[in-house]
Amino acid sequence: MYELIQAGPRTWYMECPTRVGVWEMGEGRVCLIDAGSDRDAGKKLLRHLETKGWKLDRVLNTHSHADHIGGNRLLQQRTGCAVYCPGADWAFARFPVLEPAYLYGGRPAKPLKNKFLMAAESEVRLLGPEALPQGMEMLEVPGHSFSQAAFKTPDGVWFLADCLASADTLEKYHVAVLHDPALARESLRRVMELEGELFVPAHAPAVAQAALRTLARQNLEKMDEIEALLLDLCAGGASFDQVLKGVFDHYGLTLDISQYVLVGSTLRSYLSHLADQGRLQMRFAANCLRWHALPVDGPGPA
Repeated sequence: MYELIQAGPRTWYMECPTRVGVWEMGEGRVCLIDAGSDRDAGKKLLRHLETKGWKLDRVLNTHSHADHIGGNRLLQQRTGCAVYCPGADWAFARFPVLEPAYLYGGRPAKPLKNKFLMAAESEVRLLGPEALPQGMEMLEVPGHSFSQAAFKTPDGVWFLADCLASADTLEKYHVAVLHDPALARESLRRVMELEGELFVPAHAPAVAQAALRTLARQNLEKMDEIEALLLDLCAGGASFDQVLKGVFDHYGLTLDISQYVLVGSTLRSYLSHLADQGRLQMRFAANCLRWHALPVDGPGPA
C-alpha cells in the first residue's frame, strides 16, 4: 500500500485507497492527478517525489470529494504548488463545508464534519485547458459529482477518478455514490469507448481496455438493479425514510451517519431521476411526501 507504480514511460500512480496519478512533465517537475485522502497520504506522496528528485508543479483534482482533495492543503503548504479543480466542483474544493452541507441538505452537525466528508481548505483555482501539462487530455465525466473529470497522459494512461466502482465494491455496498444517475450513465458509456494503454480508476485496480468495458457494464447493470428496487419499494407509495430503510434491509447493510448522507443523497438523486422520467410521482398525504411508482404507460412528469 502507498507504493509508487510505473504505468508508462513517464506515468506513475500511488497505490492507495484513492489512487493518485503522477505525470513527469520534464525538467524534474511533476503533475499530480488528485492529492490523496488526507495529510498522511500527502506526506507519503511527497516522500515519493523527494526520493525521485521531483518537484511538484501542480495538482489536478478530478473532483471535489474529500478523499481526492484531502492532501491539497499539505502539498500546497510544503511546495507552493498550484491546485486546480473543474467546474462546480471547484466551489466545493475551495469551500469544503459545502460537501457535508450538500449531502445532508442543511447545516451539517459535527459528526458530518470529518475528514471523509470535509477536507481542509486550500487555495484552489478553476481548472481549464490552460492548466493542463502539454500533451495531457481532459474528459468531462460528470455524474458521480457535478463536474468530475478524467485525464489521459501522453503515455496513453487514463485516470478515471470515480467513474466506476470495482466489482468487489458493487458486491459489498451495491449503491455507488452518485449526484446524477443520468449523467453517470452517459459518462460510463463514454468511458467504454475510450482508447488507451491502461485505465486507472481511483477505487478499482488498473485494467486494460477489455476489462474496463466489462467493469463499466457491471456498473450499468447495478444501476438498473437499483432503479428496479426503488420502483418496487415505491409500488404502494413510500416515504424517503422507508425507501432508505428498504434498500439497506434488502442488501443486508447497516446504516450509520456517513452512509445516511452518502447513500441517502444518492437515492434522492435516483428518485428525482425516476420522477423526471415519469416512472415515479411525488404526492403529499398527511403532511408526508411519498413516492409512488407509476405504470409503464402512466402519465409523464408532472
